[in-house]
Amino acid sequence: MPGNPAPASAPTPAPTRVPAPAFAQSPRTAVLWCNLGSPDAPTAAAVRPYLADFLGDPRVVEIPRAIWALILHGIILRTRPAKSAAKYASVWTPEGSPLKVFTQKQATLLAGWLGERGHRVAVRDAMRYANPSIASRLDALQAEGATRVLVLQAYPQYSATTTASVIDAVNDWSRKQRRLPEFRFVNDYHDDPAYIDALAQGIEKHWKTEGRGEVLLMSFHGIPARNIALGDPYQAQCLQTARLLAARLGLSAAQHRVTFQSRFGRAKWLEPYTEPTLRELGASGVKRVDVVCPGFPADCLETLEEIAMEGREAFMHAGGQAFSYIPCLNDSPAWITALAGIAERNLAGWPTQAAQ
Repeated sequence: MPGNPAPASAPTPAPTRVPAPAFAQSPRTAVLWCNLGSPDAPTAAAVRPYLADFLGDPRVVEIPRAIWALILHGIILRTRPAKSAAKYASVWTPEGSPLKVFTQKQATLLAGWLGERGHRVAVRDAMRYANPSIASRLDALQAEGATRVLVLQAYPQYSATTTASVIDAVNDWSRKQRRLPEFRFVNDYHDDPAYIDALAQGIEKHWKTEGRGEVLLMSFHGIPARNIALGDPYQAQCLQTARLLAARLGLSAAQHRVTFQSRFGRAKWLEPYTEPTLRELGASGVKRVDVVCPGFPADCLETLEEIAMEGREAFMHAGGQAFSYIPCLNDSPAWITALAGIAERNLAGWPTQAAQ
């Protein structure tokens, strides 16, 4: 008995027509230049939320959350904001936070340099723990039509406390989006020849105008020693940067030192510590010392107050006669050229010259 004829297939429904979002209409490549951040003003009221965000990041302080929350909110955020605000006030400029000012300049100059090389890309600065936030910048870039974003960070040496935290912030934003741009991340550039040369040029320029000390002390930001045992490559990359820089400058082992600054809390951090080393140098008969901070592409509280002010006082009080702080890379042409080269290599293959 013949079966019933199969029902005719229903036609495939036409897709619902909805307006195409901006990023679907105009493919665009962008660079997000990220730095740590700074409070909006040198006041306790502005410093408190900044510190809460920064010190509340589990990448920065890796102890049990419940215990740390009690310490952070019960002690630190009650006493530290006023002290930190006074330090910020000592380095604040008419334009605002030095870190923010230089980070913005770097983004502007980077866009110009890439434009001169024929790359039509959007370049935006962003702060991990302050304004403009990473999330707000990504929102704006998406609205402008960005479909590819290179995340480039102001951390030449990789650490989970800094580099990975920025990636966390990008991922937090991504989890809330329906359609994502492509991302690329630059994890480090600690041994980039142009970065090393930019550091060396800044030091040589300083020596030419200010004279040269007996010892060049290279101070990097510290992190807990435990982080290295857990696999963080930061210490090894700092030491490699220092070796390359010393070689580029022709310094012997006796002519330079490598130290770590900004220790926080009672745990053991990377050693030797910067301030005790400066006291040791002053007490040992070294009359003049130069200090540079290779891990900081922009001057900030840690360089202008902790090193140029507190470090100077420690060295001079111990018997030193002349202390010279060498500024960070900031907006020097050699640094912007190096930064653009790093960006250009990592943009390779993306349509940076496509119609915008």
